[in-house]
Amino acid sequence: MLFAGAALAKAPKLPETVPVPELNRSQPAQKAAPADAPVPEPRPADAPTPDQPATDKPDQDKPDQTEEARPEPPTVAPKPTEKPAEAEPPATAPKPPEKPAQTQEKEIPPDPRSASVPQEKMPEEELACRRRLKSVGVDFEERKAEHDAAVGCSIPYPIVLKTLGKSLDINPETELNCQMAEAAARFATDVVQPAAKAEFGANLKSVGQASAFVCRQRNGGGKLSEHAFGNALDIANFTLSDGKRIDVGPVPPEKDAKFLNALRKAACGPFKTVLGPGSDADHSLHFHLDLAPRRNGGTFCQ
Repeated sequence: MLFAGAALAKAPKLPETVPVPELNRSQPAQKAAPADAPVPEPRPADAPTPDQPATDKPDQDKPDQTEEARPEPPTVAPKPTEKPAEAEPPATAPKPPEKPAQTQEKEIPPDPRSASVPQEKMPEEELACRRRLKSVGVDFEERKAEHDAAVGCSIPYPIVLKTLGKSLDINPETELNCQMAEAAARFATDVVQPAAKAEFGANLKSVGQASAFVCRQRNGGGKLSEHAFGNALDIANFTLSDGKRIDVGPVPPEKDAKFLNALRKAACGPFKTVLGPGSDADHSLHFHLDLAPRRNGGTFCQ
């Protein structure tokens, strides 16, 4: 405490008033604002332009007046313009115009057998076929050549079968080419006869045919039928020596059905086409057998 008092006693006295320093003479002459000068009021907001609505924001919120006004981004982004709905396709597309049907000549080439005509001398294969028929007891007679240039039917060397072998008839008489006649005779003696004996205990007496040579196209049109060349035989029934008749049909009796099914199965091979009940409506009442030439000797059996 003694030291503090001594220090205060030695300190110089300060003047009660301090002169205000004058402004720097090197600066431009300006009058200093009095200490009690009123504070300037803020500048009023710029008047809105006709295209711009008035705003109550202060000047400091506005962009610099020297720069171009930039629009503020919207609070909610606008949705993209939707694409117009595409037109729905019609419920059913229009069918393209059908092509005109081609002529039969362009669609189906002519059968080379249609041009077959008899030669002055019968070929050896025809003579040999006739010798084989006679050796198994087949009764037949020669018939004049069949040829229809307009339709295409042709049998250069036809024969008419009166029997299929010894004591084995065919009704009615049947016009075929010799190859088909031989195949029918062998089928009757080698297949049908033993099957009838085994199933019914009786011999085969006759075969009832429904169609042989007929100058026509296949059912439904198109290619020529094998009947047009005497190369097909339709069998409708079989008659036994005891008088029993077995008809080819869609629903035969059980025992008859067993017999007919066995014949139908055995025919596929000796004949190139075998059709019958169940194949189609046209063959519901007979067996169709033919020797149609097929690729690699194949067969078509239904």
